[in-house]
Amino acid sequence: MKISTRGRYSFRMMIDLAQHYNDGFIALKDISARQNISKKYLEQIIPFLNRNNLLNANKGHMGGYQLAKHPSEITVREILESAEGSLTPVSCMDNTPNMCKDCAGCITLPVYEGLYHAIIDYLDSVTLQDVISRQPDTCEYYI
Repeated sequence: MKISTRGRYSFRMMIDLAQHYNDGFIALKDISARQNISKKYLEQIIPFLNRNNLLNANKGHMGGYQLAKHPSEITVREILESAEGSLTPVSCMDNTPNMCKDCAGCITLPVYEGLYHAIIDYLDSVTLQDVISRQPDTCEYYI
């Protein structure tokens, strides 16, 4: 599995909003400057994050974006699935039930299903709060 630029930038945007959670609505230009991501690219990311209701928006002079929930209530899985659409390791797993004509006899499918469950379990176990609370000078893993 490879996380796209959209997934990585969505994650960075959400981390930035989590770090400024108590600051009200945050302008995209501020996130753009802090994260070194173009404002135009951030504008393209927002619809993906909005499809899972992860953001609140406010238009006008004091407009911007903020997290729709506390950082402790948003998992990395929610963010990456919003941005990527699917985190399955193979395309045949994108549909439930699996529509692949070879599904019943596929001896590799259980390996991919195990990988998918390991990824999902891990990403569900890490919240934005976990990420921003971690000390930057440590190399600890969340596993």
